Amino acid sequence: MDTVDIKPYMQAVGRKARAASRVMARVEAASKNQALIAIAAAIKRNENGLLAANKIDLAAAKNQGFDLALIDRLTLTPKGIASMMEGLLQIAALADPIGEISNLNYRPSGIQVGRMRVPLGVVGIIYEARPNVTADAAGLCIKAGNAAILRGGSEAFNCNQAIATCIKEGLKVACLPETVVQVIETTDRAAVGELITMKEFVDVIVPRGGKGLIQRISDEACIPVIKHLHGVCHVYIDEGANLDKSIRIADNAKTQRYGTCNTMETLLVHEKIAREVLPPLCKIYLDKGVELRGDKASCAIVEKMTLATEDDWRTEYLAPILSVRVVNSLDQAIEHINLYGSQHTDSIVTEDYSRARRFLREVDSSSVMVNTSTRFADGLEYGLGAEIGISTDKIHARGPVGLEGLTSQKFIVLGDGQIRQ
Repeated sequence: MDTVDIKPYMQAVGRKARAASRVMARVEAASKNQALIAIAAAIKRNENGLLAANKIDLAAAKNQGFDLALIDRLTLTPKGIASMMEGLLQIAALADPIGEISNLNYRPSGIQVGRMRVPLGVVGIIYEARPNVTADAAGLCIKAGNAAILRGGSEAFNCNQAIATCIKEGLKVACLPETVVQVIETTDRAAVGELITMKEFVDVIVPRGGKGLIQRISDEACIPVIKHLHGVCHVYIDEGANLDKSIRIADNAKTQRYGTCNTMETLLVHEKIAREVLPPLCKIYLDKGVELRGDKASCAIVEKMTLATEDDWRTEYLAPILSVRVVNSLDQAIEHINLYGSQHTDSIVTEDYSRARRFLREVDSSSVMVNTSTRFADGLEYGLGAEIGISTDKIHARGPVGLEGLTSQKFIVLGDGQIRQ
């Protein structure tokens, strides 16, 4: 469809999504769950077709010289397909948040005032490379009662369209409109520009991908955006930390996986414990091939460390590179995190309860942790089921965005003939 006239095509997609969102607002949980289970069954039934479509995408990506990291994200395996199915079934098993009433209280006038959880309406999701996002995003939007417009990366076009066919099959089984989830059928980048400005049809945009994509969406969208630009995450090893615990946590936070947004990029260590913790910890890093960049105090302790620049403190490496800084106090650690961090995820290792409480209160991030790895900042690990992304915004959704993040609340008022005097 690359020759399609983009504006009328996207307008038609928007109109269909808005109409579908009206239908979804009244759909019961049983029908939504039926659709999710049927989509999972369709994915299983069409596994060979999905793998064949992914093979075409991979061949094209390799011919275009894409880097190995993107090829890895693009690759769909039988295990990946099984994970997609499992994710959909997990979403089906979650409680339906829609219609839930909370904080219902009587007022002196006799009326009852409370809040009801409702869908956002139409969610536009723009993402790169990972074909599994198509199934995850569709599943979450369906369960939260929304209509979804999905625009995947051109590098995964064939696989995304194959997954879209499975989604349509599942929606049909549940007698729901196929337009509840629409996967854009063109690779023309102009479709993104239209999607993020269709405020009459789309209620929120969720970008997932590199910093460049998210920055563009944030700058150009006429619609509210749920986003995080990057993940400059920290672990601070306090003077009151247990040595073995510190090494285990800091090792995992960096090396369990390098290319994720919740991977530690800067390690902060209190000066009173630095000479105990840095030599054994940095040996682990160096043995695993991690490049170390530190301040003068860190370099004086670990000789195989190069001097960090100002830019290093602000960099999300997504690679086996780590910045290290020795700090003189908890105050300096918090100051560093709030200055250089990205408000994603930060952790303190300490046995001092009062210092842990200060860190929790004063670090201004969407996830703040005590005595554990930043790698736990994930919807599945938080018990939210699948996630649609991580938000570092402060309004509406913050942290991993699961079902609740794809809903809103409205006030409801129940009366029995009362009038205002």
